[in-house]
Amino acid sequence: MGACCSKFSFCWWHSHLKPSLLDSSDLENGGKNEKNAFPTFTEFSLDELKMATNDFSPENIVSEHGEKAPNVVYKGLLENGRWVAVKRFNRSAWPDSRQFLDEARAVGNLRSERLANLIGCCCEGEEKLLVAEFMPDETLAKHLFHWENQPMKWAMRLRVAFYLAQALDYCSCKGRALYHDLNAYRILFDQDGNPRLSCFGLMKNSRDGKSYSTNLAFTPPEYLKTGRVTAESVVYSFGTMLLDLLSGKHIPPSHALDLIRGKNFLMLMDSSMEGHFSNDDGTELVRLATRCLQYEARERPNAKSLVTSLMSLQKETEVPSHVLLGIPHGTATPPQPLLLTPMGEACLRKDLTALHEILEKTGYKDDEGIANELSFQMWTNQMQETLNSKKHGDAAFRAKDFITAIDCYTQFIDGGTMVSPTVYARRCLCYLMSDMPQEALGDAMQAQVVFPDWPTAFYLQAAGLFILGIENDAQEALKEATKLEAKRSKN
Repeated sequence: MGACCSKFSFCWWHSHLKPSLLDSSDLENGGKNEKNAFPTFTEFSLDELKMATNDFSPENIVSEHGEKAPNVVYKGLLENGRWVAVKRFNRSAWPDSRQFLDEARAVGNLRSERLANLIGCCCEGEEKLLVAEFMPDETLAKHLFHWENQPMKWAMRLRVAFYLAQALDYCSCKGRALYHDLNAYRILFDQDGNPRLSCFGLMKNSRDGKSYSTNLAFTPPEYLKTGRVTAESVVYSFGTMLLDLLSGKHIPPSHALDLIRGKNFLMLMDSSMEGHFSNDDGTELVRLATRCLQYEARERPNAKSLVTSLMSLQKETEVPSHVLLGIPHGTATPPQPLLLTPMGEACLRKDLTALHEILEKTGYKDDEGIANELSFQMWTNQMQETLNSKKHGDAAFRAKDFITAIDCYTQFIDGGTMVSPTVYARRCLCYLMSDMPQEALGDAMQAQVVFPDWPTAFYLQAAGLFILGIENDAQEALKEATKLEAKRSKN
């Protein structure tokens, strides 16, 4: 497979695909739907990625290989609300920072619906990190080898092979034909259940290019001689992926080829697929795998011909991928942010007692210099009465006498001589405790009017909205509160 191909060849299979297989949008540049347009490549700061991953918390690890892997992948939430996968390299990898940045930028120029695209990187000191689109619906390995409810359908297996071939052809056309350690853990499923090729394999794990980590039984023969990945090596690995899809197991190529040569290829087939595919389809896929697994690299097909061969085998092309995969649509990503503070967690749990403790402990420190505008009546009896009503309200708040606290705080607010966001926050909680969520929501919004960037005001709005059952708005308020809190702690 050459390092590049003509634009015509890329466009040919693009234009000849059925619209259903393209999901009505372009494979490149996100199509016409701007909502789904790909983000531009960004160089993130280490602090931004620490915040996104909760300081690289072990709880955020999504890599199949676990915490002790040399390069660990974390799930993260950026400030703009986008979920990402963050790959943190071992400190001994990429000693040349300039080379790392050049590689990352080159891979970051690729944009396709068949890739889990690279959207950024970070290079600070010894830290080297890549940031990619987050794919919420697990890996091919999970769906193929470790399924719980039902085996992957035949039509979905064919679609995985086809989309993967498209991804490799796209990369080849863009001058990135080399892919390192292609395996079932590198195929990820997006929120629509569509298979995508992880962009991380387009980056070398280190500067010498020696990046195969799988069992040697699955390694291309020429790699064992030279220690280098070639375009033909990638096609060999694609052949091992076809064996995975055919058998539902990770069978060493040598064993599979022995079965095929002995005309026992039906022994390769996943027994759970019996009766779900025609012999012709099975034979064609076995033939294609055999071509990919040729010992002589030059005898293997290139990515473009893989696309052509697999296109004619596609089944149930009008059925969405999430239906074929048997997963709920659009619900894979958990709605709540990762980086919740104790106050955020209390809102999410609707734990009013915990909110009371937090507000009581915080006191009025956030009022300092915010809106303590005193009128000319400040030394009059009216001012003294207003301050006394606040004082009595605080005493009732501490004693959890919420009805009395509401009355006292109302007197303070109606006095009009002094504005306090904390009083609105406290009366808001008293309303929540008294089963008056609508009134509580009004106070939380009033606190925001007085102090527009106050996290507490948004937290309390979230609490009120959760109690009212307005989930989407509650999540948005919680997200805003978390963002403001993070910004405040950074300053």
